[in-house]
Amino acid sequence: MGSDLSNIRNIGIIAHIDAVYLNLNLTQWIPNSNHLQGKTTTTERMLYYSGFTRRLGDVDEGSTVTDFLPAERARGITIQSAAITFHWPPGDIRNNEATEAQGLPRSALPHTINLIDTPGHADFTFEVLRSLRILDGAVCILDGVAGVEAQTEHVWNQASTYQIPRIIFVNKLDRDGAAFAKTVREIGTRLHGWPAVCQFPWFKNGTGKLQGVADVLRLRAMLWQEGSDGRSVNCINMSDLEEMDANLAKELRRARTALIELLSEHDDQMVEHFLEQDEDHLKIAPEQIIESLRRCVLHRPQSIIPVFAGASFRNIGVQPLLDAVVDLLPSPLESPDPETTLASTKVGLNALINGEIAFPEHSSVVPGGSRKGAVAKRATMSIKNLEACALAFKVVHDARRGVLVYVRVYSGSLNRNSLLFNTNLNVSERAQRLLRMYASDAVEIDTIQTGQIGVIPGLKYARTGDTLVSYTGANPKSGLPAPLNTLQLRPIEVPPPVFFTSVEPNSLSEAKNITESLALLLREDPSLNVSLDPESGQTHLAGMGELHLEIARDRLINDLKAKAAIGAIEIGYREKILGPSSPCNRSFDKDVAGKPSRASCTVVVSPSGSPLKSPRSEHGAIMHNVPLPDSNSLIINRLVTSEEEQPISPDRSLSPTGVSLTMVLSALENGVSTALARGPKFNYPVHSTHISLTLDTAHDLAETSTPTALSGAARIAVQNALEEASKIHDSQLMEPVMLVTISLDEASLGSVVHDLNSARGGQVLSLDAGHETPSSNGSSGKDVMADHETPTMNPRQIYAPPDPFESSTTAEIVGSDAGRRRQVTARVPLKEMVGYLKHLRSLTGGRGTFVMKVDSFEAMSAQRQKAVLSEMRGENVY
Repeated sequence: MGSDLSNIRNIGIIAHIDAVYLNLNLTQWIPNSNHLQGKTTTTERMLYYSGFTRRLGDVDEGSTVTDFLPAERARGITIQSAAITFHWPPGDIRNNEATEAQGLPRSALPHTINLIDTPGHADFTFEVLRSLRILDGAVCILDGVAGVEAQTEHVWNQASTYQIPRIIFVNKLDRDGAAFAKTVREIGTRLHGWPAVCQFPWFKNGTGKLQGVADVLRLRAMLWQEGSDGRSVNCINMSDLEEMDANLAKELRRARTALIELLSEHDDQMVEHFLEQDEDHLKIAPEQIIESLRRCVLHRPQSIIPVFAGASFRNIGVQPLLDAVVDLLPSPLESPDPETTLASTKVGLNALINGEIAFPEHSSVVPGGSRKGAVAKRATMSIKNLEACALAFKVVHDARRGVLVYVRVYSGSLNRNSLLFNTNLNVSERAQRLLRMYASDAVEIDTIQTGQIGVIPGLKYARTGDTLVSYTGANPKSGLPAPLNTLQLRPIEVPPPVFFTSVEPNSLSEAKNITESLALLLREDPSLNVSLDPESGQTHLAGMGELHLEIARDRLINDLKAKAAIGAIEIGYREKILGPSSPCNRSFDKDVAGKPSRASCTVVVSPSGSPLKSPRSEHGAIMHNVPLPDSNSLIINRLVTSEEEQPISPDRSLSPTGVSLTMVLSALENGVSTALARGPKFNYPVHSTHISLTLDTAHDLAETSTPTALSGAARIAVQNALEEASKIHDSQLMEPVMLVTISLDEASLGSVVHDLNSARGGQVLSLDAGHETPSSNGSSGKDVMADHETPTMNPRQIYAPPDPFESSTTAEIVGSDAGRRRQVTARVPLKEMVGYLKHLRSLTGGRGTFVMKVDSFEAMSAQRQKAVLSEMRGENVY
C-alpha cells in the first residue's frame, strides 16, 4: 500500500481570473481573455502530452475536456471544479518497482495524477475552498504580463490555511509586455516566499519570440519548434549552448549559483553537497538539487517557492511542469495527518487508527463509572473495525447519471456495495456503484483506495463536507458504535452569502418542481442559501456575488428545466436590536404526528456586548455556550438539582420520553436559529445579538417533551423577545461592508481613489499594502495560518534573470513607481460595489481589476437607512 500511495499526486490548478463582468441588466456577458491565466489551457496540454487526449482542447472554441458545462464553454471560464485522472509519464505503474532499483528520478517513473481544475473568480471562492480541502499539492499559474494579482494572493493564502505545498508556473511569456523578472520579484514581495527560479524564458536572439526555457536544475536549454504541438523537445547541453547563445549560457550559470545559495540557506543537506563538490555550484547533481527542493517545498510553513516558465497556448514548458509535479509535490503519505473530531475532541485520523492517542475521556463516561473500562475496550475495537473513512467534498447533478458525490478516501478502501454511515446526518446509504471521473466521462471501478479521489453515484443524503464511514459488521438500523458515530473529518467552511434574488414559479403546479430543484442546487453548492419570506411568500436565493447567482439561475432554468421567474439581484442586509428584552417565558403545546408534545423555556435577548441578567433559580445552573453565525451568541442555562450537577453522558435521557442532553441542546439551537433568520422589524436575519435561554429541567420538561416541542418553544420565545426589544428600543439595519482590493496602473490611481472616497462612501485603508491589510476588527485581514509570522522579503535579495525589454534603471530601482501597477485596499459598502467592475474599467481604460470579500456588517446611519428603505419601496430619493 505504501508504494502505491507514493505514486499518487492529488494536485489542483489554482490561479486568479477576471474573465467576465456582468452588465446591470444581467443579460450580457463580456469576455476579457487578457485576464485569463491559462489554467484550463495548461490542463488541456497536460492531458494531451500524457496521452489522455488525442487533440489539443481550446477554450475559445469550447472544446476543452475539463470545462464541459455549457455555461463554461459559453463564457470561456471555469465555473465548476473538474476532476480528472491521468498518468505521467505515460506508462504502466506496475513496472515502477523494477525501475526504481535503477536509481532514476521520480519523474522517470509513471505516476497517477488526480488533477482538479478549479475556478479563479472570486464569486466561486467556495468551489476553490472545497477543492483545496482534499488536495495534497497545487500548481499556481501566474500571468507573465499581469504578475501577482489581488485574487492570486487570496487563493494563495487559502492554500496556506490548508498547508498545501505549491509550485508556480509563470504562463503567457509569449505575449507582448511579459516580464518574468518582475513577476518573480512580486512572488517574493506579495506571496511572501523566496522564489527559487528553476526555469526562465529563452527568447530568440535575446529579444525575439519565446522559443523555449532555460533549465536551471539540469543546466540545459529546452527548445520547442514554432507551430508544433509541443511533443518534441530539443534539449541542448551547456557546451552546445555556449556556441548557440553565449548570453543565455552565462545567465544560466548565474541562475544555478543563485539557486544553490538559496537552497543552502534552508537545507543543511545541500550545504553538505556543496562542500563535497569543492564549493562548485555547477557540479552538484540535478537529482540532489531536486531532492533539496522537495524537502523545502514539503517543509511547513513553506518558505521556498519553485518557479517554472512557459507559454501553454504555444505548447512551451508544460512537460517540465509535469515533471516538477511528480518530483516536488507530495504523495498522500507525505501530507499532514487529516484533522478529525471524535466526541468533540480534535484528533489526527491516522494517529487514532494506529492507536497512538487515547480516546477522549468523556466518550467513555457512564453513570456510576463502573463500566468505564469495558466501554473504552469496546471503543478500541470499534476503531479496528473501521474499513474506510472518506470526505464528500463535492455533489453534482449529472443529466445522465443523476447525483454524483465526489469523495476523497483518507483511510482504508471504499468498496462497491459497501454500507456507508454519514456521521454528520446519522444516516446510512449503500454505495452500489463506484466511478472514476475523467471530467464528464466516467469509468466503473470496484474500489477507491486510500489517497484516491472517486465518485459515488446515487447517494440520497450525502452533502458537501459530510464524513462517510464504512464499518465491518455494522447494523444499518443501529448505526455505528460510540464513539465512532461522532467521528467527523474537518468540515469545509461555508462563507456567508451577500446577494440574493427572488425565485417565483410560473404556476402553482410548478411550485413542487421548483422546491426540488432548489434543494438540489443547495446540495450541489452549500454557499447558496434558500429562505422563504412568510409575509410575501417569495422564495429568496442568496449567493456570493452577481456572477454566482447568474450561474445558479442558468442551472435552475436551463439545466434543471425549472419554470420560474427570477427577480433582480438584491443585497442581503442584517438587522439588530438596540436594547434588551425582559425575560420571556413561552410554551409549545401541540399535537405532533398525532401525539401531544409540550415543552417551555425562558429567553432574554440583548445587543452583543451589553450586560445581561439571566433569570435565577434556587437550583444550580450548568451553562452551555453555543456559537451562532452573524456574530450572534447563545448561552443555554440548564437549571438542575444538586444531584444532577455531576457531569452526565451526552446520551443520558433528561425526560421520560428519552430526550438526551445532546438532542435537547440541538433542538434548542435549531429553534433559536430559526427565530434569528427573520428580524422583528425589517425581516432581515438578526445580527450581533446575544440570547440567554434558560431551561429548567424540573418544570420546562414534561412527559410529552420531544425535540420538536423544545425547538418550537425556543423559536416562539426568541421571536417574542425580539419583538418586545424592537418595540421598546427599536431596530437598526446593518449592511455588508466589503474589503476591496483594486489593481490598477499608476495613471488611474487618483481618479479611482477619489471615486471610492467621495462617490461610494468608502474608506481607503492602504496603497500597495500586499496582504497585510487592516480590517474593521483591527486584525491584519490575512488568511494565512496564525501560528507563524509571515517573512518580509527584500526584493533586492531575490534573484531574477533580466527581462529582455526591461531597462537597467527599472531593474535596479525595485519598488519605484515607474512601470509597475498599484494596489488600493479599501472598505466599501456592498451596495456601492454592485456593477462596479464596468465603472472601474471606464476609469482605468479597461486595465483595472478588483476582488472583494465580506469584511463585516456595520450599522447604517439614520439617513442612509432611510434612503435604502425608500429605495426598496420604490420611492424617489432626493
